[in-house]
Amino acid sequence: MILITGAAGYIGSHCVLNLLENGYNVILFDNLEIGHFETVKTLQKLDLKGQIVDFVQGDLKVFDDINTVFKQHKIRGVIHFAANSLVEESIKNPQKYYENNVLGSQNLFKAMIENNVLKMVFSSSAAVYGVVEDAVIDENYFKKPINPYGDSKLKTENILSDYDKTHGLKSIIFRYFNVAGADSLGRVGEKHNPETHLIPNLLKATLEGGKTFKLFGDDYETKDGTCIRDYVNVEDLAEAHRLGLEKLFSENASGIYNLGTQDGFSVKEIFEMCEKVTGKKINFEICPKRVGDPPKLVANSLKAQEELNWMPKRTIFDTIKSAYEWESRSI
Repeated sequence: MILITGAAGYIGSHCVLNLLENGYNVILFDNLEIGHFETVKTLQKLDLKGQIVDFVQGDLKVFDDINTVFKQHKIRGVIHFAANSLVEESIKNPQKYYENNVLGSQNLFKAMIENNVLKMVFSSSAAVYGVVEDAVIDENYFKKPINPYGDSKLKTENILSDYDKTHGLKSIIFRYFNVAGADSLGRVGEKHNPETHLIPNLLKATLEGGKTFKLFGDDYETKDGTCIRDYVNVEDLAEAHRLGLEKLFSENASGIYNLGTQDGFSVKEIFEMCEKVTGKKINFEICPKRVGDPPKLVANSLKAQEELNWMPKRTIFDTIKSAYEWESRSI
């Protein structure tokens, strides 16, 4: 069995799909604060090849919640997504982020060690790098998070490094950039409340009767004044997590990898692509830049390509198209 924490959330649910389609039995663990029980029901109803899809509602901040899962199931490895991830919220309420993201992770790692489950794939973030100056960022780039969310991810990475040395807890850490898109078959997709991600908000603006989109900042030091980000497709991302888990099984060695496309798109370029996909005009207003948003984040993901045999397959057009189809079904 593979345990997926945060399995009812956006990225976690796509990872569950990938694992199921590749023959794995899974346990979904989620407190449903951010994830959705409807997503759990969708995953449990899939007509696959007889795999087990168990669901446990629990909170990583409560050690007994997660330890009981290990006591009751024979778990081979863990993929850890469960976290709060809103940059602006983390600045306003850092305690929530350190308790949920760091303390919750420590409880998970403690349960793994006590139950001799020593293989972990961890969902980290490019937010660990902070403000960057290089055009493309590799895994050795200096890490100086500029918000509590990024700091909580870096602290958890450091804990994993220490536990590798002291307890033999092996981990694959993925630092990924902006995730977008939806399952190509429309089974699961992005469903946040509030929705803070650029692409779904742009697409919602075309489906909600001329809603005006808020563009946060047009005075960054970039080619058109708007933030530049590397958008990686969520199905490609899910594939990387399975490959990382399988590398742990075969080699039992820890590693850190960026996941991205190595292409940067500005907010205005994404804006234009969404108009192209939808065939609709999107109205917008310029708003002040958000605190804690770096101007540019683009991944160097050659290490993942070389060591995991992972390659992003879907274009930005494919990604936006799948997201639009998902949003269209959801209205």
